[in-house]
Amino acid sequence: MIAGLLRNVQPCSGENGLIVWPFTFHQKAKQINTNVIALPGLDKVKNNRGWFLFLGIVLIFVGWVAIGEAFFMTVFSMRILGWLMIFSGAAGAIHACAKERGWGGFFFDLLTGILYVVGGFLVLSNPRATAVVFTLLIAFVLIFEGLFRIIAAISVRAPNWGWTVLHGFISLALGIMIWQRWPVAGLWVIGLFVGISLIFNGWSLVMLSVAVKHLSAQGGVPATGRDS
Repeated sequence: MIAGLLRNVQPCSGENGLIVWPFTFHQKAKQINTNVIALPGLDKVKNNRGWFLFLGIVLIFVGWVAIGEAFFMTVFSMRILGWLMIFSGAAGAIHACAKERGWGGFFFDLLTGILYVVGGFLVLSNPRATAVVFTLLIAFVLIFEGLFRIIAAISVRAPNWGWTVLHGFISLALGIMIWQRWPVAGLWVIGLFVGISLIFNGWSLVMLSVAVKHLSAQGGVPATGRDS
């Protein structure tokens, strides 16, 4: 684009026989600070970084406990799921009866709420069987997700598509491993996944508390690996 502009502009003669262009290029039209990434509200995080660090450590500890007690965490997670289904279904049914009468979607919302409540009681009545069923669904999801990622990455060949293929193979292998160990795997897989999730969430909070320690006065975090 710049080359095209230069071809259309003819230089003129200036004083002392010098060639003068009828315009001037400015290297820096505006001062931009690229050394700091401004994130609003980080000053509050910095003032409470100790709590973020404490919460992160607690989540990491609970995550390791969950991995060690995967069976207990699996059953506990299913019980929480059952109560959530009951409360959400009851709220939906009450809202449908109180606010949605005369509307076309009244019976649909009422029926959905009732099904949620019934499903919640079924989960609470036998959390182990529910965990086994959910684990089988997780295995199938991982298998199909892995196959889809592998096929899509090889077909599209986007930048760094090899990482997508690797991700697909890992998901595929994990799904097959869970499927081969089913139904016994249903008693510990969900608890294991919950524990891993807690560890990563806790680690992210710990790293956030460490990062805001170097927060600048402008409310930003120093950028690394950026061009100045």
